[in-house]
Amino acid sequence: MDNQVKKHTMVAWMEDKPGVLQRVAGLFRRRNFNIESLTVGHSETPGISRMTFVAKGTERDLRQVQTQLYKLINVTAVRDVTNIPTVTRELALIKVKATNGDRANIMQLVDIYRANIVDVTLNSLIIQIVGPEDRVESFIGLLQSFGIEEMVRTGSVAMVRGDSSQRYEAEPATTVPTFPNGSYQ
Repeated sequence: MDNQVKKHTMVAWMEDKPGVLQRVAGLFRRRNFNIESLTVGHSETPGISRMTFVAKGTERDLRQVQTQLYKLINVTAVRDVTNIPTVTRELALIKVKATNGDRANIMQLVDIYRANIVDVTLNSLIIQIVGPEDRVESFIGLLQSFGIEEMVRTGSVAMVRGDSSQRYEAEPATTVPTFPNGSYQ
C-alpha cells in the first residue's frame, strides 16, 4: 500500500447536465481534497463531457474518490491516468509588460519556448503557451522579470497514448464500469 501523498491525474466522463460539476466538486470538498487543476469540456461523444482533474493524495485516497465518483448518477466512467503514458498539456495566456528595450528579449523567449504572441500593444504583449505544466511554469518564471500584468491558465488536460480502443485495459474490470450500450469503447 502506497501511503505517499503525490499528484494524481484523473479523467471522468459525465453526462452534460446542470449541476454535475457542482456535485463532483462537492465530493472533493466533503473528502477535504484540494483540486489543483480542473478542466471540463465536450468529449467526442454528444451529450458527454470529459473532466480532467489533478489532486494530491495517497493511492488509497484517490481510489476512494474514484469509487465515490462512480456513485454519482451522471458520471459514466472514471480513470486514474497517473501511472499510464499520457499526453498532458496546459494552456496559459500571459500579458506581460513590453517596453521597447525588453520587447526583443521577450520575443526571443517566445521563440525558445515555442509560444505565440497573440496580441500586441505599445506597452504589452499577450503570449499564449501550450505544453506540459513544467514547461509552462518555467516560461512564466522567466517572464516574471519583465512584469506579468495578467495571467490565466486552463489547468491540465490529459489523454492516454495509443489506440483509443485500449484506453480501459489498464484498469481492473471491477473498478471501471462499462459505458452505456458500449458506445464509448
